[in-house]
Amino acid sequence: MNLTIQMLGTGSAFAKNYYNNNALLDSGAGKLLIDCGTTASLALHRMDVELSEIDAILITHIHADHVGGLEEFGFQMNILYGRKPVLYIAKPLIHPLWENTLKGGMSQQGMIDRLEDVFEVNVLTPRGSTSLVSGIEIELIPTHHIPGKDSYSLFINDRLFYSADMTFDPGLLNQLVHERGCRSILHEVQLQGAGEVHTTLDELLSLPIPLQKRIRLMHYSDDMERFREKAGVMSFLEQQRVYNIVELERTEQL
Repeated sequence: MNLTIQMLGTGSAFAKNYYNNNALLDSGAGKLLIDCGTTASLALHRMDVELSEIDAILITHIHADHVGGLEEFGFQMNILYGRKPVLYIAKPLIHPLWENTLKGGMSQQGMIDRLEDVFEVNVLTPRGSTSLVSGIEIELIPTHHIPGKDSYSLFINDRLFYSADMTFDPGLLNQLVHERGCRSILHEVQLQGAGEVHTTLDELLSLPIPLQKRIRLMHYSDDMERFREKAGVMSFLEQQRVYNIVELERTEQL
């Protein structure tokens, strides 16, 4: 099956030249949206992808650049298409997503009182691979981001690691590659400063070169072009370019 990934955007939370770091997986038999940030609807429009074409959404954590577009997505699907969008989410994220993020704008007394009134909610459990849409299997991996807030990265089809926002975890990256056969890594990066809640470029550059060759960088700031040379064998993902997963693997293992 020909699995592709297309980044709606590759920008950090404060980027202005790039859309939010969200992605569209397409197996040819189904489409899965990874996160739905504030700019998701506009990015999909620029990509000529209708909301109704998306079979399901998966949320990694609760920040606006990852969930800020869910209100519009939910309302459009319910009002214009007459159906609830399918939402995959870890159980610890359900309460804060509704109570702290969506309730203020979406609740309507007696009609919309909970997340399940707008979305078809499917609970995902970490450490187990689940088929979300045809041809796409996802394993949630808990990773550290903001202290006290749950966040999950993804292992896709037992071959591609997709990091959510996360602090540096070389042990996890090595385990995925050397013990689990991970062939490609799409990793968020903070280009400057200390990595208190993100992984810095300097930290990724401390990894062995063979591991760096598997990494493509995303979730970067507007000054990304200044860091192409410093990134060495690691390259930057381009927003809205369609990548074939197999081609990514070939490129990264040269």
